[in-house]
Amino acid sequence: MKDNVVIVTGAASGIGEAAAILFAKEGAKVVVSDIQEENGRAVVDKITGAGGKAEFFKADVSKAEDNKALVDFAVKTFGKLDIAVNNAGIGGEANKIVDMSLEGWHQVIDVNLHSIFYGMKYQLAAMQKNGKGSIVNISSILGKVGFMGSAAYVASKHAILGITKTAALEYSAENIRINCVGPAFIDTPLLDQLDDELKQQLVGLHPIGRFGKSEEVAELIFWLGSDKSSFATGAYYSIDGGYLSK
Repeated sequence: MKDNVVIVTGAASGIGEAAAILFAKEGAKVVVSDIQEENGRAVVDKITGAGGKAEFFKADVSKAEDNKALVDFAVKTFGKLDIAVNNAGIGGEANKIVDMSLEGWHQVIDVNLHSIFYGMKYQLAAMQKNGKGSIVNISSILGKVGFMGSAAYVASKHAILGITKTAALEYSAENIRINCVGPAFIDTPLLDQLDDELKQQLVGLHPIGRFGKSEEVAELIFWLGSDKSSFATGAYYSIDGGYLSK
């Protein structure tokens, strides 16, 4: 990872934080991005305190201009862009389709799906100048199966698979790889809003008998970002404790 420049969105907590820390630990220069500035800067402090290199950039990934500004910041600060982890996302409104608000639908699609298109649009342009690159888009197990009460989330995560495959076909000849990771329920702040009973029900959906850990997902993201996965592109990699095997 030495001398590689990495952008991680949604890096103020959870999977994004774990990925940013791991990339930096292995020698990369990391741009930590999130809408939560205080927590994001705390992640940068963790990295730099351990001897790594990182900078924070506040961005709302649902906005095209923020994605462009994020890539411009990475290139201006560290000279180039090698790897991007498009991780930012929200669970959103929990309602059946008839009861879901239009605002709730659009918010999830904006944050979870439009952000992937906006991010890749500017990330790919920067990587083309290098003649190589790797993008890791974070989908979900719900990019493969349905889940009641989460139509917008499920739709957005399914769509991420499609845009990942298409981008991989379009840019493989330019030595830019694009892959997709599908975590199951991971023990992150996103689950803090759930009560203990519901948490236990969700744990029961995983044959391995527990939620995943952010650090476990980060290891897969790191592998896909690195040259060790040089023949992997256009693929979906689940990390789900057996969830999709049922």
